[in-house]
Amino acid sequence: MRFTLNGAPAEVDAHPMARLLDVLREQCGLTGTKEGCGEGECGACTVLVAGEAVCSCLVPFAQVEDSEVVTIEGLGGEHPLQRAFAALGGAQCGICTPGMIMTAMTLGPEPGIDEVRTKLAGNLCRCTGYEAIYRAVLDATRAEAAA
Repeated sequence: MRFTLNGAPAEVDAHPMARLLDVLREQCGLTGTKEGCGEGECGACTVLVAGEAVCSCLVPFAQVEDSEVVTIEGLGGEHPLQRAFAALGGAQCGICTPGMIMTAMTLGPEPGIDEVRTKLAGNLCRCTGYEAIYRAVLDATRAEAAA
């Protein structure tokens, strides 16, 4: 099946009903997307499909045909959100971090704290605590808006 993966054309031979999460990790070698619960409850496996944040553990691979998929690797390691999470303590064990960042990618410019809390409500963190995550997201989105 053909789709765009992190900005590049991709063709992957996988069962159409395989979970997108498994295809990304096993066939594509992109292990930055993490499996937390496997039930769409924790948000750790969040990626962008056609610009929308989705739990890749719930998405059949067939649904991304001819779509654009962006994983945490697609941000290149130097995205303002990635830098802010590292600098402001928004990451601890790292399991939830890719999903948090990918979900935060769908925020509009200069979101308020209530919008950040609402957007990230489907992403669970068991280590860091949410205040550092919120600060990182707000800092990064403000920096992007100022650029």
